[in-house]
Amino acid sequence: ALATDPATRALVERFLAAYPRELPNRTDINVRALNTNAPQVIDNDTAGARLDLPRGRDRLALRYLYTHQHVEAFQLVAGQNPDTDTRAHTARATWSREWDGAVAEFTAGFDRIASLLAPEKNAVGLTISTSGLEGLGPQAGIPIDRAMNHFRYAGQARRTSGAHQWSAGFHLLRRQLNGTESDCHRGYFSFGNDFGRDAITNLRMGVPTQHIVSLGNVTRGFRNWDMQFYAGDTWRVRSGLTLHYGIRYQPVTRPVEVNGFNLIPYDCDCNNLAPYAGFAQVLPGAWGVLRANYGVQYGEIYPVTFQQVRFTPPWNHKIVVLAPSLTDPLASMDGALTNLYLMDRDLATPYEHHYNLSWERELAGGWHLQAGYVGSRGHKLLVMRYMNRAHPVAGIPLTTATINQRRPDPQYAEKRLVVNGSRGYYDAGRVTLSVPRWRGLSIDASYWFSKALDLGSSFTNTAFDADSRLSRSQYEYESHRDMKGLSPFDQPHAFLWRASYELPRFSRGLSGVLGGWMISAVTLLKSGTPFNVTTGGDGPGFGNVDGNGGDRPHLLNPSVLGRTVGNPDHAPRLLPRTAFALMQPGDTAGNLGRNTFRKGGIGNVNASLARTWSIRGDKRLSFRAESINLFNTPQFAEPGVELASANFGQITNTLNDGRTFRFTVGLVF
Repeated sequence: ALATDPATRALVERFLAAYPRELPNRTDINVRALNTNAPQVIDNDTAGARLDLPRGRDRLALRYLYTHQHVEAFQLVAGQNPDTDTRAHTARATWSREWDGAVAEFTAGFDRIASLLAPEKNAVGLTISTSGLEGLGPQAGIPIDRAMNHFRYAGQARRTSGAHQWSAGFHLLRRQLNGTESDCHRGYFSFGNDFGRDAITNLRMGVPTQHIVSLGNVTRGFRNWDMQFYAGDTWRVRSGLTLHYGIRYQPVTRPVEVNGFNLIPYDCDCNNLAPYAGFAQVLPGAWGVLRANYGVQYGEIYPVTFQQVRFTPPWNHKIVVLAPSLTDPLASMDGALTNLYLMDRDLATPYEHHYNLSWERELAGGWHLQAGYVGSRGHKLLVMRYMNRAHPVAGIPLTTATINQRRPDPQYAEKRLVVNGSRGYYDAGRVTLSVPRWRGLSIDASYWFSKALDLGSSFTNTAFDADSRLSRSQYEYESHRDMKGLSPFDQPHAFLWRASYELPRFSRGLSGVLGGWMISAVTLLKSGTPFNVTTGGDGPGFGNVDGNGGDRPHLLNPSVLGRTVGNPDHAPRLLPRTAFALMQPGDTAGNLGRNTFRKGGIGNVNASLARTWSIRGDKRLSFRAESINLFNTPQFAEPGVELASANFGQITNTLNDGRTFRFTVGLVF
């Protein structure tokens, strides 16, 4: 039977009308349709179809999936999050052919994701940000009305010839990004620690630090190609030694704005060659297997990165008014300036060198030991440079109101430039011991020791919105030294222990009831991730008054460095205010490093208890009880990190859920 969904049925019927009616006996037609509507909060509509039509050596597969999801914002503060409406289409057509020792496959596909993010009906019109408090209204980038189209074409051929397994192929991706995106078009007020007062007092008095509003046309259409061509071989050199090697070529064309509103300055990145090689060697005697690999991996210049040019003049103006009047923020337009969003003319695709080495050996009794190392070095990682900041100028007071007067280029406010300005370093060692089956007990235990460093990019930085602020240095002319530090995901120690035990089965008495139960547990212990301590303001007496936040204080007591602050009862003592001092007027930056403290670690245990009974022939009854976070161990969030805020050093939230239980009963017949 075909799908009950009319749209899916029509799609299948059109295909069958065009395909010969005499379908081969091996044809597998599997059409699936699912429609669900959850009340109020989330609505999902999903319809899908898949047809596999084999004919001798050839096989044709068609697949289509449509999903519609509507999410009404969940929030603790009314209007804090947007309502979301998403429609996704996925279509694939794949033809493959097999012949002696070879397989070829070609695929054409289309993906479309249309997203509408709109302010919730109770949202205030503007975005209001207050240092140390939850904001009012959704983020400044709302509303968004975006459609992303991906046209995909791929092919691959594989052939086995003697001791070689050759492969070659290509993947072509045509990207289309269409729609309207915002950047403070609803208006934005920020209340900071400024004017000699804390942010909450300034909010109560109605004295904002700045007002930002964007005016203009931000509807755009961007196009570009992302391509891959590759070839490789797996060569069984002799018994016990296997080599694999190959190369990929990944050119990326320059994005083009189809309406002619913006010109993206960087050119085609057409020299992206990525070799890879590795081996697996069985060692003499009982010394196990040694493996090693090396390869170059290219990332991408994300569409969310290059599309920011839509926010720059002349078609759009992002106006920054400093120390404005709350009731008439644009009254002082004479001193207001426009931000610029720029792309480096030499912008290139980020890439990383990956390498690993591992050794494994079978021990007595089926025990298995493995030790390994993995490392990477990332280059040309994306960051945003905040340029044209305000600097001290003789004769001009160092205040928030004079920031625009003290900029090197008086025609503009900030100049935000996307560059390949960061590097990343990651190294990790791991030891794993496995006991597959020993008197009903199975154990798997692993320990990792690792370190991750970067220059502000955090490896996956898109140089957009919140990512761009992660890489913002305190001082315009000093970035690498100021931002070098632990990556936000750095967790040097990690231990994972998994175990399961099946109680012996007995045929009689109470033992027959107690036997056969499977007890399983997973324990995860990890170090906490790093966090920054900041001044909490850019105004005089708090920061360097250059028009950018993220300033850090001066360190007075070096003994606090590196502390883990993970217990609410001890946090104020471990992170005392007296260990730091706010920046003084004229200071370019605080001397405290980036990511010099850690949140509390993770200590979590999940467990389950299960058993299956056979009843009357092939019927089976199963029971399972499981618990997430069995011991109800909290993972606490970072403490308040703004030195000028009242909650500095206090932990007020957790990052994980409390203990949960789930019970499942199943009957198979």
